[in-house]
Amino acid sequence: MAEPVIILVEPQLAENIGAAARAMLNCGLNSLRLVQPRPDWPSERARNTSAGAESVLDAAGVFRSIADATGDLQRVFAMSGRVRDLVKLVLTPPQAVAEIRAAIAGGERVGVLFGPERAGLLNDDVALVDAVIAVPLNPAFHSLNLAQAVLILAYEWLKADDRTPPLVLQTGDSAVAGKAHLMSFLTRLEAELDDCGFLRNADKRPGMVQNIRAMFGRAQLTDQEIRTLHGILTELVTKRLRE
Repeated sequence: MAEPVIILVEPQLAENIGAAARAMLNCGLNSLRLVQPRPDWPSERARNTSAGAESVLDAAGVFRSIADATGDLQRVFAMSGRVRDLVKLVLTPPQAVAEIRAAIAGGERVGVLFGPERAGLLNDDVALVDAVIAVPLNPAFHSLNLAQAVLILAYEWLKADDRTPPLVLQTGDSAVAGKAHLMSFLTRLEAELDDCGFLRNADKRPGMVQNIRAMFGRAQLTDQEIRTLHGILTELVTKRLRE
């Protein structure tokens, strides 16, 4: 799938351009355009700040105006925290990304404007865009760094097509133990607990055994961890028998 063009309007600091490129590449975006960048361009400081995202900077287009930078695009959005009295459709980043993906899927080329660090986009900049993207932030303080704003949109772009499981148990070289392996340990543990007298109360024994099994059952132990537990149990039993 094609991607939206990230357009930085009159960025003032080379470091912010580099950080924006880094945020883009982290999220799989590569298309960057600069409108009248204030620092000398190309910039070695931007390359250093990009932390390896030089490919985005090297391919970046430089334009004299927003009109030039957006002339080949069919849909343009503006990332802004202030609509400034204009009647505009305002979208959250997730909704904006949904609109962007739908437009691109329909064959349109899409761009997103980001304003200068100090004052943001002007009314004239926003007047012709299709919609404004606003990030819901603390109403008393909603100032974002340029690269932060780019990262929010870029991450929403990545997340919309991401299939990473929301929860993963990292087990290293050892797989999660099968129930038979777990049950063999629990059988041995219960036998030793009977032998030492821990489960001596016959009325309470069934409930205590259930709780012990539930505790180990939800732990998602690996084969190696169960072998370790067997070793611990062996040492404890050996010490008790010696005494």
